[in-house]
Amino acid sequence: MLAFTFPGQGSQRSGMGHAWVDHPSWEVAGEASEIAGRDLTALLLEAPMDELTRTANAQLATFVMSLVVLDAVERLGLTPAACAGHSLGEYTALVASGALSLADGTSLVIERGDAMQGAADASPGTMAALIGIADDDAEAACQRAETDVWVANYNAPGQVVIAGTEAGIAAATEHAKELGARKVLPIPVSGAFHTPMMLPARTRLRERLDTVTFHAPEVPVVANVDARVHTDAGEWPGLLSAQLCSPVRWRQSLETLSGRGATLVVELGPGGVLTGMVRRATPDVKGVSVAVPDDLDKLMDTVAGADDWAAGSPGAQGEHLYTSERVVVSPAPGVFEPDAALAALERTALAEATAAPGSGAGAAPGSLLAVGDRVGTVGLTDVRTPFEGILVRWLAVRGERVVDGQPVAWIRTRPANS
Repeated sequence: MLAFTFPGQGSQRSGMGHAWVDHPSWEVAGEASEIAGRDLTALLLEAPMDELTRTANAQLATFVMSLVVLDAVERLGLTPAACAGHSLGEYTALVASGALSLADGTSLVIERGDAMQGAADASPGTMAALIGIADDDAEAACQRAETDVWVANYNAPGQVVIAGTEAGIAAATEHAKELGARKVLPIPVSGAFHTPMMLPARTRLRERLDTVTFHAPEVPVVANVDARVHTDAGEWPGLLSAQLCSPVRWRQSLETLSGRGATLVVELGPGGVLTGMVRRATPDVKGVSVAVPDDLDKLMDTVAGADDWAAGSPGAQGEHLYTSERVVVSPAPGVFEPDAALAALERTALAEATAAPGSGAGAAPGSLLAVGDRVGTVGLTDVRTPFEGILVRWLAVRGERVVDGQPVAWIRTRPANS
């Protein structure tokens, strides 16, 4: 089961768009530029780090870069069963899930960045990562500082980020070392994000959130504030508003994704920091980062070697979505139901399809699909395969709400000598 995650501010790099200029998905940057009313391609290609470090630019650049990568992954026919984003990345996750349009997402990210920059300018602050400390001890260190400093991110076991005034950070880090922190890493930002010091930004952002249309997410999105899935569109304005002054519960969010069955978590966007957190927070879940086009092949190799992460697909190890592989997509939006007869054959179809030549093993009666055969339904609409071949496995689960064009089944085309 695939889950997509999206990075937040701090993942941006100067020139990070260059690798994507010749990829078809680069058009997303142009579309976002038209919405923003400024040349965002220049921000992704030419801006130096001192310009990209400014909160307003960092957030917009990371958001757009992540959407370029998302578009490239979707062109491969991959869709997630759940999404989550770290801080700013939550907006990317909401666009990816269909809860926000690209236009509304872009306008909100612009407003958020400007609001947070304004709050930071009015009340300067900073952040630091505490390494090798328990969550409770990090909280205690902030409380013992007796000044303006709070836990801002629960990133992974033994990795907590604190934020506050410079004096607050200095006092809390001393207490953190006494409580067992092995290392303190200053984070070069000018604001105490995800703390009460962002209250002016929260007030400003909430006004903008109330003007935007939210939709029910087409795939579940885990919220930063409480690490829970929220499917009610009406809850998201409040969640995004609260996020500015509340800690990001990222470790808990990864645990939620794992608890919902995620076995492969794909980080889409610049950096790769979130992938390391997957390994620490949920060791049984595989993490993969896609930041440049070359990573797409690595992702497909990981997905195709499905046996080590997709439950219930014996024999999938080593299969690839190359020339003999096809996906059947949904012809309409709605709730997917696999064909009952095919579902019963799903567990044996791949083993039969990959039997050694000359072994005498072949496909069981009915496991071969002809062009036009029904593989399931979306609402009242039949989903029929345009290919002849063998069902490898479902790419959508029973009862999942899918969108028009979303892959729902993986087919291996029938060999010519079969």
